[in-house]
Amino acid sequence: MVLAHLAGIRIFATGGLGGVHRGGENSMDISADLTELGRTPVTVISSGCKSFLDIPRTLEYLETQGVGVGTFADGREGKVDMPAFWTRESGIQSPTVIQDEREAAAIIFAQSSLGLSSGLHFANPISQEHSIPRAQMDTIMEQAILDAERSGSTGSDNTPFILAKIRELTGGRTVTANRALVESNVIRGTKVACELAKLEAQSGRSLDRAHPSIGSVGPVVEEIGQGELQNAAPILPGVDESPVTAPDVFVAGSLALDLSCDYVPMEGSSTSISPLSHTSNPARISQGLGGVGRNIATALEYVGARVQLCSATGDDVAGIVARNMLGAQGLSLSGVLKKPSTQTAQYVAVNDARKDLVLAMADMSVMENCKSEVNTIWKASLEENQPRWLVVDANWDPYTLQRWIMHGKAVSSRIAFEPVSVDKSRRLFASHSTNEFNLGVVPDHAISLASPNRLELASMYTAAREAGILDREDWWQIVDAMGLSSSGSRDRLVSIVGAELVDEGVPQQSIQLLPFIPTILTKLGDKGVLITQMLTRGDDRLTAPGHSKYILSRADTTDKIFGGIYMRLLAPAEKVSAPDVVSVNGAGDTFLGVVIAGLAKDNPKSLVELVHTAQQGSRMTLKSTEAVSPEISTLKDQL
Repeated sequence: MVLAHLAGIRIFATGGLGGVHRGGENSMDISADLTELGRTPVTVISSGCKSFLDIPRTLEYLETQGVGVGTFADGREGKVDMPAFWTRESGIQSPTVIQDEREAAAIIFAQSSLGLSSGLHFANPISQEHSIPRAQMDTIMEQAILDAERSGSTGSDNTPFILAKIRELTGGRTVTANRALVESNVIRGTKVACELAKLEAQSGRSLDRAHPSIGSVGPVVEEIGQGELQNAAPILPGVDESPVTAPDVFVAGSLALDLSCDYVPMEGSSTSISPLSHTSNPARISQGLGGVGRNIATALEYVGARVQLCSATGDDVAGIVARNMLGAQGLSLSGVLKKPSTQTAQYVAVNDARKDLVLAMADMSVMENCKSEVNTIWKASLEENQPRWLVVDANWDPYTLQRWIMHGKAVSSRIAFEPVSVDKSRRLFASHSTNEFNLGVVPDHAISLASPNRLELASMYTAAREAGILDREDWWQIVDAMGLSSSGSRDRLVSIVGAELVDEGVPQQSIQLLPFIPTILTKLGDKGVLITQMLTRGDDRLTAPGHSKYILSRADTTDKIFGGIYMRLLAPAEKVSAPDVVSVNGAGDTFLGVVIAGLAKDNPKSLVELVHTAQQGSRMTLKSTEAVSPEISTLKDQL
């Protein structure tokens, strides 16, 4: 496969495909060609894997690797089985049915135009004439496997022993069948290649076979023609062929392998709870699947939201592990691209003895190499699905981050911004020479909600001020409409949030960012969450007696848009004691995921109610070994 790809050969016809061996979930005996097909954009045409392998697990592994799988109908109607090499039927239904070579070519053409780096497997059943009946083959297979176990043939000796025994028990029929199926596969592969060449000629361009480029989805449909794409939609990894409901929420963010290092002081050592610098420290180290985007998407999925994660991994070992874990979790891989010659994102957290973060190191370079994809593949997906909410984390480079926001706004999605870190939070306000991105003010704002912690909020405010957007005329008009009194504002703020936060500048910074982000949920650790929200005219809270103490200011009656500022500090309903904290790393991601899941409902509850529920979710994650606690699924009914 690798040599074919390097030579620019798109279609590779062979006898059979390897697979997951029986008991492979314990032995990890998985043929290397399955992994290679997941990272090499070649279409393999074969008669499937032999039935002494575990065909269901083989199909599952191929799906996890992002490999599209289909079986040629070969004159049959309706759903068909995957072939089992010498047998036309295996008893295992094929994920997709391919009617003919023309349809197969259209699938290859469309997938290549999308720039996916994984391959395809098209199964071509052995002819009826040479097929060995399934029942007979199953009996022979069981006998061969039993003989192999008795002889002690394991590992690399297992397959040769079983093949020799099968040839013996069939009286050599498998040898004849081998020759017939190889010839049939080569003929089928040649016909598919001819049809693919026709499509390239009709489109007026040839696919860059050795190094496929990223193209937009739209032109592919136009060039091939609707008739030729009928029954020939691209097989994308992790996508069920049956009709599905479009996601309510897109999450554009990082998918990473997380390494958590919890400091464990040695007996008799100093009483310090923090690890020492410039030396090694004793710790308990755990590994799991993380990434801010993945964590938020997981939280959304746990509480019942329909969610699509859009991210990228490398084609390295870490990427294979991450994709396998994501697939096992149940999240779709269709929006997760595999970038060749790129390293998968990894995050290392060093925590003190109380599990509080001391230092973190993150390699998110794969997220800074997606400038083409955000304007093609992901943009087309947004336009097709038009989600109610788009959550974007700041792990993207400034250009890609701002493009996500532009494309989300263009399809009228409400956008939530997760700042990620102090440094990366500034990316929202980074400027570019193109000047295409404009962070508008209410009512033409791009960002509807942000969820920084207190340090990220300060960084965002500083970045906005340095970028000069707090000097814009449209910003001044909104601030002036707020009607805040310079003389009495401090006392009012202190009465709502307390002197400590006011002295730190937290509420003041939130207010100054409101014209651009009308809802800011500032995470304050054990102090709770500060809600700062710009209310539009007519909001019920402006006149409800129970909310009057949280109305910081009211707009002049002549203002047609702005109604007032709502500010409220919500303390956590229950604080988690230090011994019960397992990890703090995913608590904030859990919080945002639960809030957005509630806001994406047809009739969402009040923001205060949703924040209370999200705080419960964060508390569950603090006590969990997982980046996002599965226990938060119990919160569904509260949203």
